[in-house]
Amino acid sequence: MKCGDRIAYLREKRGLTQEELSHKLGISRASLSHYETNRREPDYETLRNIANYFDISLDYLLGRTNDPYSELDKDVRDFVDSLELSDENILEKFSLTVDGRKLSVEEAKRFIAFIRAERSFK
Repeated sequence: MKCGDRIAYLREKRGLTQEELSHKLGISRASLSHYETNRREPDYETLRNIANYFDISLDYLLGRTNDPYSELDKDVRDFVDSLELSDENILEKFSLTVDGRKLSVEEAKRFIAFIRAERSFK
């Protein structure tokens, strides 16, 4: 789940409309809509406000943990944040999946190459 998916899930779980939640957070409904559809990412202050409103951890919103109430140990958080997917050992050690099917090491390398090429055009 991406950050926007988690925001939408939390909002719907509370039975709130986008209009209601955006008002409580002090942002526009359009901004919230963009966040929920993963077209834009919220800034730090907005993330903090969302976490505070729902009484959950930022680690959950950022996808570092699937438990909304736990925070990762600093060493684990640093590891997750600095994980380099192009590292051969990482590709072999962890399962990367797309549509429920595990990527081979070669597929993962092509995926990484695609992302690098796309970034070079920006």
